[in-house]
Amino acid sequence: MSHESQSSSPASTKTTRRGFTKTLAATAFATQFGATFIPAHAFGKMEKPALAGIGAGGKGQTDIVQSRAVGFDVAALVDVVDAPKLQKIDNKKLKSILAVREAFPKARFFADYREMFSEMGDKIDAVTVSTPDHHHFHASLMAMQTGKHVYCQKPLTHSIHEARMLAKVAAETGVKTQMGNQAHANDHMRDCVEFIQAGIVGKVKEIHAWTNRPIWAQGFATPPEGQPVPDAINWEQWIGPAAWVDYSPKIAPFQWRGWWDYGTGALGDMACHIMDMGYWAMGLPTPKSVTAEQHGATKLSPPINSKITWDFAANPYSAADGFQFKWYDGYIDAEFDSESWALKKNVDEYNHPSADVLDGESFKDYGSVIIGEKGKLFFNRSRKWIVKPSTLADDFVKPEPKIHRAGGNNYAEWLDAITGKIEQSQSYFGQSGPLTETVLLGVLAQRYPDTVLEWNHEAMQIAGRDDLQRHIQHNYPTGWEVKV
Repeated sequence: MSHESQSSSPASTKTTRRGFTKTLAATAFATQFGATFIPAHAFGKMEKPALAGIGAGGKGQTDIVQSRAVGFDVAALVDVVDAPKLQKIDNKKLKSILAVREAFPKARFFADYREMFSEMGDKIDAVTVSTPDHHHFHASLMAMQTGKHVYCQKPLTHSIHEARMLAKVAAETGVKTQMGNQAHANDHMRDCVEFIQAGIVGKVKEIHAWTNRPIWAQGFATPPEGQPVPDAINWEQWIGPAAWVDYSPKIAPFQWRGWWDYGTGALGDMACHIMDMGYWAMGLPTPKSVTAEQHGATKLSPPINSKITWDFAANPYSAADGFQFKWYDGYIDAEFDSESWALKKNVDEYNHPSADVLDGESFKDYGSVIIGEKGKLFFNRSRKWIVKPSTLADDFVKPEPKIHRAGGNNYAEWLDAITGKIEQSQSYFGQSGPLTETVLLGVLAQRYPDTVLEWNHEAMQIAGRDDLQRHIQHNYPTGWEVKV
């Protein structure tokens, strides 16, 4: 089930016909993708910007509540789950939407963000986008093209081309943007970025990053048996711009991360957090090539575990011959179990760097290590870091801070950018776009393992592999086409 293919199954046809009248207005509005009409109140000083939360349950609940806490006024909620009908569904993740609806009773509710923009475009200043990955691009693009500031969860997009376009449109429209890799706002991360760039470990030779994810199902070869769509869920809208699959609770609300068509696996989910500091410290470099080892990937699903290596050319912060970035994910020897639709671990240990790289440190205490010509910096995004040997810190003269310190609150930093207190939040799309592109190159390598993929950044192509372009730039079904 490739992303660009669209099934002509009876279920797909029936749902499309049933939803045609309801989505006609939204589809008409969607054809305006590419037209920029920015309301006057989208810029300048705003004491309490009006917010629409696109994706209201799960992480969306957190993003909406935290945005309100720092000063946004929640005016609209968008979700494919109709909260009043949820009483019949025994699912804690879905029922978080009930709490959001109850917390914001005056907010208008929509199932389709295209309809929300069409009806409330002049009443909204900003949006949070907390949907499955395959909706990030469309929701964020439409928001920016209508002058809305955007906070979008990680990974920024589902494809490399989408990430490039969001960064481009953000720069062109001047809206204030932020990707939801929350630790990017932690002061100790910004300290370490400046310390590495100032040479605390010397010129960088290697960076290693790792995670225990996936903790959801990955590595399945056939989809679960389709089930009737609950009345509370608009499944056609959930599928949106992606390939059709029949509804199953084994897909939504949580297991979608393990599908190529809707998520980006463990790498897409976690690397925008864990690779962030090292990539930032190296000046947002462009990879020359990427290669992957993996276990368990199928045509439907990302791997159960993997190791990925990006090669980068030399830059001011690296060794003379460049540097490598290495990624490790997944539990060692885990397997997918179709009966429980879950991963079963054979050993309670996940992929991580070698003992030589870890240098006596526990891989469970940190998420990345930067290896320079003078030593190593071990980093945990939850406010912990050390250097080895420890004498590196004794002789190091801390540079004057150049990066704005956000005190750990990326929602407040985004609001400060919108209200003009600062020029830009640090994980704005001009920064998080290149990070996402690099991560998604790794996701592409997982599909085609044990092969060196040489990256042409300007052309957005893998050298000599025109067959991979469909993964780099998606084709969308009718009603979801875009103009950038």
